[in-house]
Amino acid sequence: MYFSIGEVARYFGVSTSLIRYWEDEFPQITPRKNGKGDRRYNKQDIEKVALIYGLIKEKGFTIKGAQAFLAEKKERKEEKAVSVKDKLLEIRGYLLQLKEELQNM
Repeated sequence: MYFSIGEVARYFGVSTSLIRYWEDEFPQITPRKNGKGDRRYNKQDIEKVALIYGLIKEKGFTIKGAQAFLAEKKERKEEKAVSVKDKLLEIRGYLLQLKEELQNM
């Protein structure tokens, strides 16, 4: 299900030009465009707009502050993913060692 930029703007009570501006400032917002160039927003796009709306309109972040917040959030998420990967590799190593010991019995 897709929504037009006008529908998204009305939902958040902002102008369509503000939504387009946010698209320029936040690479996280990537609506699809049809053959005519009309933007089509899916659920994930709207969730990203909602996050940015919350930071800027509700919490009072500046554009730069919201960008920094989202970059830090992404960095933390990537660090967490690396940590999980390291743990899984450690477990894999332990299981391979255990398998080898069992085969040598």
